[in-house]
Amino acid sequence: MNLEVLQAYCLAKKGVTEELPFDEDTLVFKVMGKMFALTSISAERLQVSLKCNPDRSVALRDEYDFVVSAWHMNKKHWNTVDFSRCSDAFAKELIEHSYALVVAGLTKKQRLELDALSED
Repeated sequence: MNLEVLQAYCLAKKGVTEELPFDEDTLVFKVMGKMFALTSISAERLQVSLKCNPDRSVALRDEYDFVVSAWHMNKKHWNTVDFSRCSDAFAKELIEHSYALVVAGLTKKQRLELDALSED
């Protein structure tokens, strides 16, 4: 997976936007204003920080050497995954998990607004 594929995949999800809120290099994908994926747009390798269930987060780090705790993020809930070292299918699975966790944490009002958005 490369940056363009990551962008297209994330932006195809309902309610997702992208922005550079921290600096000119850190691309952030949000659903209904809540972050679910972050990456550097200038890094040599595509490494993406994703939200993760705490138990699964630790299990992934134990099983895969290309999954580490996310820098500058809550280590219990965020992992950084080197997408250059995993399959696209696995990368997409982790993106889906992150997106679903964030959607599950939205307020009822936000979930209703998300449900009301038309799918492209």
